[in-house]
Amino acid sequence: MIELQYLIFTVIILALTFDFINGFHDTANAIATSVNTRALYPNHAIILAAGFNFVGAMVSTGVAKTIGAGIVSSAGLVDEKIIIAALIGAIFWNLFTWWIGMPSSSSHALIGGLIGAVLISVGVNGLNLIGIGKIFVGLVASPAIALITGIIIMNIIFRVFDKFNPHVINDKFRKMQVVSAAMIAFSNGSNDAQKSMGIITLALFSGGYIAEFEVPTYVKILCATAMAIGTATGGWRIIKTVGGKIFKLEPPSGFAADLNSSCVVFGATLLTLPVSTTHVVSGSIMGVGTAKRVNAVRWGVAQQMVKAWFMTIPITAAIGAASFFLVEAIF
Repeated sequence: MIELQYLIFTVIILALTFDFINGFHDTANAIATSVNTRALYPNHAIILAAGFNFVGAMVSTGVAKTIGAGIVSSAGLVDEKIIIAALIGAIFWNLFTWWIGMPSSSSHALIGGLIGAVLISVGVNGLNLIGIGKIFVGLVASPAIALITGIIIMNIIFRVFDKFNPHVINDKFRKMQVVSAAMIAFSNGSNDAQKSMGIITLALFSGGYIAEFEVPTYVKILCATAMAIGTATGGWRIIKTVGGKIFKLEPPSGFAADLNSSCVVFGATLLTLPVSTTHVVSGSIMGVGTAKRVNAVRWGVAQQMVKAWFMTIPITAAIGAASFFLVEAIF
């Protein structure tokens, strides 16, 4: 019993660590555009993002249930050791991509780590292939949708404000970016924090600590707090890539990207689909850039980001699988 309690405690600590890292890793999603257009001072942007991340994380648990119950075929097949191995894979990849300043998906990292750990320990029968397929559709479709809707929203702004004075327009949209930054921070919290909630709840349920797969209130508060604190530390390496290297943002395009991203991410939350806020924001920026001029987007940087996206799941699956043997040896 003592060993089981030690294992569940380890799961919770690692899941909250992942949530903390997810916070500073994905801070760029919420504030990169507003910081780079000088709509907000960096410190003010981080405080705003942290606050709305916390509020967003408390709104629902649908995504948590999808993560916790949609990847594995049965909670009874997954023990704490498998979840610990999955979290090690996700944490390692998040830290590595943060260090090199490459936007990547925390969602992909967590899903890949869990798939690898389950495959090596239980086998393919331990995976819910239909559930994983549903999750993959959301992860792949969301950045494509964000790119298309980003083009549409930016073209609408161009048409409506075409004859206005550029300096006046920039000033107005810079103020509106405060609202759009809050919206993307809220939607980011509503989707991303739930991933750790789902993992902790899966461990509690499979270990018999809770009777049904419902996210306890204390788990929601812990995960929301961990993400908010992580967000408050900032993620400046990734902010430079997202905010400036894909496309040179101006206040109207920054507002369009934030508004578009928040709608796509929160729409996914309502559908209980985990998506990558990083991918959605990057897709939105590519979309608004394309609306202005196709060659205004630095497609070389975008191509490197796409490669990192495709690499994430296989690499984290391999790390999760390898970590399982390490966890087995330790525990």
